[in-house]
Formats: sequence, C-alpha cells, structure tokens
Amino acid sequence: MARPPSSLMSLAFALALLLTSLQAHCASASAASGASSASVEAARQPLQLEGPSRKPYTFALYANADLGRLPSHVRQAVVILHGVKRNADDYFAIGQHLLTMAGLAASDNLLLAPNFMAHKDRGVLPGMPVWGGGAWMQGEPSARGVTGITSFQVLDDLLRWLGDPRRFPDLREIVLIGHSAGAQLLQRYAVLNAVTEELQQADIHVRYVISSPSSYLYLSPERPLGDGFALPTMQMQACPRYDDYRYGLQHAPAYLPPPQLDGRQLFARYAARDVRYMVGARDTDPQHRYLDHACGAAMQGQTRVARQLAYVGSEHDLSQRWQIPVDHPQRQIPGAAHGAARLFGAPEAVQWIFPPPAGAARRESAGSRLP
Repeated sequence: MARPPSSLMSLAFALALLLTSLQAHCASASAASGASSASVEAARQPLQLEGPSRKPYTFALYANADLGRLPSHVRQAVVILHGVKRNADDYFAIGQHLLTMAGLAASDNLLLAPNFMAHKDRGVLPGMPVWGGGAWMQGEPSARGVTGITSFQVLDDLLRWLGDPRRFPDLREIVLIGHSAGAQLLQRYAVLNAVTEELQQADIHVRYVISSPSSYLYLSPERPLGDGFALPTMQMQACPRYDDYRYGLQHAPAYLPPPQLDGRQLFARYAARDVRYMVGARDTDPQHRYLDHACGAAMQGQTRVARQLAYVGSEHDLSQRWQIPVDHPQRQIPGAAHGAARLFGAPEAVQWIFPPPAGAARRESAGSRLP
C-alpha cells in the first residue's frame, strides 16, 4: 500500500486514527449486539487509490486486515457502505458480526467499510476527497480536499484495487452491501457503473445487496399508479422534475459519459447483474426522520417497504415491456424496522446476503423435510 506523501502527514494521520479508533471501539460495541469485543475492534486505515487519468488520493476505511500487509489468499471481499451519519465504524462492527454469523473466517474474507467524509468529520486530511453534507450518497463530486472525485469514482477505484490479481490472486467474489443512504448510493452505482463486467471477465463475481434506501433510480418515466405503472400526468404538474436524476435519468450525472446509454440499455445491463433487495418488514413509517420526503421520492411510495416493492414491480413491468428477463429477488426481514444493527443481525438477513451454493441449498432443503 502506498503511504501518505510525507512524514508529517503520516504523523498527523496516525494521531487522527488514534483518536477515531478510540471512538470507534466504543461506538461499534453497541452497533452489533452479540458480537464479542475482539470481533468489533475497528481498524481505520488510509488507502491510496488511483483512477484512470487521476492523481492518487487518500481514502479512509475500516478493514479487518492490515492493508499494509495484505493477505494474498482472500477469496471474498465484503464492502459495507454506511448511512447518512457517515458512521463507518458502526457499519464495520455490523459487518464483523455478519461474517461471524455466516461462519466466514477473516482469513478468507476481507471486510471493508469505506468512510465518505464531510469537512466537519474528524480525521480529514488534505489528501482526501471531502463531500458537502450528503452529496456523496448521490454520486456527486467532492467539494473540498481533493476535489472532483465522485463517490462513484471511489467505488470504481476500490473495486479495481480489489480486482488486481497481483494483489488478490485468489479473489472470486465481491459483495457490496448498502443500507439506507449507503443503499441510495449503491443502487445508483449498480445501475450506472461499467466496472462490474470488467471484474466478471476476470472471473470475479459481484453481488449488490441494496437494503432500505429512501429512493431509487427509475429507468423509465413511469411510476407506480394503482395496480400498475404509468406516466404520472396529474402529479407532474406539482412535481415537474420528478424524473430528473436522482430519481430518474433526466439530466444524468457526468459519470455516465456520452454517448449515454438509454433506459432500455441500462436496464438490460442492470437486469443481468446479481442484485438483491432487502428491507425491514416494519420499516413502514411515512414520517421517518431520514426518509426522503421530496416529491420525486414520494411518487415512488409512502414508506421504504412500499418504495422497494414498487421498484421491484417496476423492474417486472419493464421486463415484460422490453422483453428483457430480470431476476432481482426481494426479501422483507421479519421484526426489523430501519435500524441497521437489528436488520443485519437477523438470521434471515445473513442468509439473504450470503446465500449457500446451489448444491448446498438443495441438500439443506432436502435434509429439512419432514418424514
């Protein structure tokens, strides 16, 4: 791993990491109930990333391995994206608990919790991209520090860093998990990025687990109306920009370079990707403080459960209209509302995120049948 550019910066970063690590240890213990204290010790580390035609930049993340001494035998990487509070330490603890519940050893499974930072966050250094407020969750560029780096670009660079065979020659799967605001970023990234197929050509499978976002990127101007989908002609008068990005493809971000793919082409690519949706069955509060209440989001449904079911329904509608098969399964987690620790701590969520191989699933099903 490349080091910060100077000894002074290294010292500053070390001091910042010491402070945040002390905070992370306290915060993460409550984030994933049932995890042992040893399993939630978060290691916040700097990672130097470099995208095409870009200068290197420093990015902070939590990891269950020393990124300066990478284990070469990693077979799976798990990347978990934090919510609007940018509490990557809590999500790292949740990720640790997920791996433990799934029986996945840290020696074979690299866990990363990226930290998209705002200028008021502790541990920010000049070599980092820094976002204004929640701009990172929509794929917008950094406004301070190293400017012009979109959160989409960070994910691109991180996936390419993971996919380098000189670094991880045994890597065969990357699982990206996003919850709430992190799921808003991940769902849009899953639609728009061009890196997935690069990794698949290198025999690295990519799975997207999209958990409880406030809104989705629709690929056609139709929205849920009654029992189907149609142009919302009545609502358009009060919400004329309902189909603008981030809710639709109008005025798409520069990350989608010209010539831009249209909605049908994007859907064909997205439909072929391994995408899973999940939401707490009790995430049904239409007044939740972190629910997007903008008119473009409200036209997708009144609650997170309703919006997810509607979006899955829209995929089936587009599949029939455009004759493009899609199989993006959806799961409601019983007893869970919006809290990430409770949601991801459910056995049903663990099995949903890390499904057993097809053969193992068939053997388990057969073994569980009553005589």
